[in-house]
Amino acid sequence: MTIMQKTLWLIVFLGNFSAGYYYMHSDSAFSVSLLIATLLYSIIGLYDVFYSRHSLNRLYPVVAYIRYFLESFRVEIQQYFIANNTEELPFNREQRTLVYRRAKNERDTIAFGTQRNLLEDNYLSLWHSLSPVHIKESSKRVLIGGASCQQPYLASYLNISAMSFGSLSTNAIEAFNLGAKKAGCFHNTGEGAASPYHLKHGGDLVWQLGTGLFGCRDDKGRFNPSTFETTAKLPQIKMIEIKLSQGAKPGHGGVLPKAKITDEIARIRNISKDHDCISPAVNPECTSPKDLLAFVEQLRTLSGGKPIGFKLCVGNPAEFLSICKAMLETGITPDFITVDGAEGGTGAAPVEFSNRLGLICLEGVSIVNNALVGVGLREKIKIIASGKTASSFDLLAKIAAGADIVNAARTMMMAIGCIQSRHCNSNRCPTGIATQDPARSKAIDVDVKSERVKNFHHNTLASFFELLGSMGLDDPTKLVPQMIKRRSPYGAQMSMGSLVEPLAFRALIDNVEVDESWQHWWQASSAEQFYVEDLFILKSPEFHQAKTH
Repeated sequence: MTIMQKTLWLIVFLGNFSAGYYYMHSDSAFSVSLLIATLLYSIIGLYDVFYSRHSLNRLYPVVAYIRYFLESFRVEIQQYFIANNTEELPFNREQRTLVYRRAKNERDTIAFGTQRNLLEDNYLSLWHSLSPVHIKESSKRVLIGGASCQQPYLASYLNISAMSFGSLSTNAIEAFNLGAKKAGCFHNTGEGAASPYHLKHGGDLVWQLGTGLFGCRDDKGRFNPSTFETTAKLPQIKMIEIKLSQGAKPGHGGVLPKAKITDEIARIRNISKDHDCISPAVNPECTSPKDLLAFVEQLRTLSGGKPIGFKLCVGNPAEFLSICKAMLETGITPDFITVDGAEGGTGAAPVEFSNRLGLICLEGVSIVNNALVGVGLREKIKIIASGKTASSFDLLAKIAAGADIVNAARTMMMAIGCIQSRHCNSNRCPTGIATQDPARSKAIDVDVKSERVKNFHHNTLASFFELLGSMGLDDPTKLVPQMIKRRSPYGAQMSMGSLVEPLAFRALIDNVEVDESWQHWWQASSAEQFYVEDLFILKSPEFHQAKTH
């Protein structure tokens, strides 16, 4: 026995002896309580020493539970009592407070100067103008829809990103959709289909078709054209988005834990509720670049000419260039491309996939924007950026990198009450947002929370247009990457655009001399398949030397 165990057993012995003595010589409630407490202590201690599977319980019976109890509150203790305003991830207290205040229409200013280290490596900032201007009203929305689109959509610069019914509760979905209607922006359904709660309040919707094709799948999990056409022609559905991959877990299908699958969700998605719903990693209708574009064309026809696009997290740039080559060969182009950043994610994701795969949003947007410019298709296709947008500067930086509009998910959740407890994958969300527990979700007042969505949207855009005007610009389309300044390790400020070699118009197809990286990505790409071998690596002496040894 350890010294700790011996001490504990001495306490048990003395406690039981004292309790028994007082019990025999007193009728007080205290003596009875003491006897019960020490007996329970003894029973739990005996179980821990002889039967527990945990080493700590065997070595430190009973008191080990104190450690487990405190550990269960570690995240909350860190968040509320230890972390400062700028050090938490994924969203620090400064960012969360800004969202909460704007959602509640409260004062969003700060006092006594910035708490940020302005000389920090990679710190992003802007150069202002001594001649600020006002933004033209005609420049505050973006038209989405190419030449083949018969029902173009006039979109807001900030919208509600993809979060599905299943991942979120019914009240949360309703609050978002009613909020979108009040704010004048669109609400992406996420991959869980356009549920009755998405459609209830009449807010504009982007219907996302995930790899599981929920909402338009047959019993074998393949695309059902007639079911799709019925939903796609609903007036609330303004655009359709094909999901290829997502930032939180690129290369992995969507995950809806079994604990969240109710009878209603199983019916809407046409799935079983007996196990976790894990969507395929690859969309069965889009197994090659040409298949993807053929699917785009099919959906455009079935929907009556609504804008059709696809969503992806950028990985190997050569694979995106394969899609560009397929566009050139087929003549089919999407109306928009949503670029999801690796820093995004509102639901369940494997740790390694979330931490190690994919490009962050600014990098992905830059690659997609330059690739489309390089093949001469940029003017035909709008780019939507999605990934960690808490402030108007976040929005501005993504547009400067090459996006046309921006989607936000987690900060929209914060607008309706999310406290970043990080229980989205457990069905135990304490605010009733990311759960299917009716006892928790009923706490969300749809009318009140929809006002918070509208306020956050309105106040963030107002700040965005003011920030843009402070740079001397009267139109967001005038933003370019060079306007975002990044602090170098040597202390100097560098333009964000200088970190990635920009492409000239049609540079890739007109055989103009381009940067070596773009050159080898273009050579490696193929319109016939997504996966490409990295020719740059295969041709390198280091590769062959490694293979030899």
